[in-house]
Amino acid sequence: MKLNPQLLQINRNFLICFVISASLSAIVAQLLGDQENYLNTTTTIIVGYVIYFGIFSVLFYWDNKKRYKSMEKGLIKKELLALISSFGVGEIIYLGIRWPTLYYFLEIGIEPYLASLISEVTATGCYMISVTVFLRKTKTF
Repeated sequence: MKLNPQLLQINRNFLICFVISASLSAIVAQLLGDQENYLNTTTTIIVGYVIYFGIFSVLFYWDNKKRYKSMEKGLIKKELLALISSFGVGEIIYLGIRWPTLYYFLEIGIEPYLASLISEVTATGCYMISVTVFLRKTKTF
């Protein structure tokens, strides 16, 4: 199997964002440990999203600004649409795993930081796999 440099770059960015987001989300989950579990879960995920996509947007821009300057506008639009679609599918999978697992782990009494980390690892792994597979199948990269 040939390794695609753009997919490797995106997955590298996913991992960087994951480490930062997971760490800060675990802190937020622990700080909100005395709140209702559904509030803790929802707030923790929102904070994770803001951090994750804020950092990912900057990294993606830095990695691709030269590449997009030399591309035709039609190709840029096509690629960005495929990326947004891939991320959208990935986000559905991510949320479908992250919210219920974090909530469940909090309900059964696992420490909030640990519950957050376990659910984040599980959901992000599924997210990365789904986005990578979708981008390969659509021949975006």
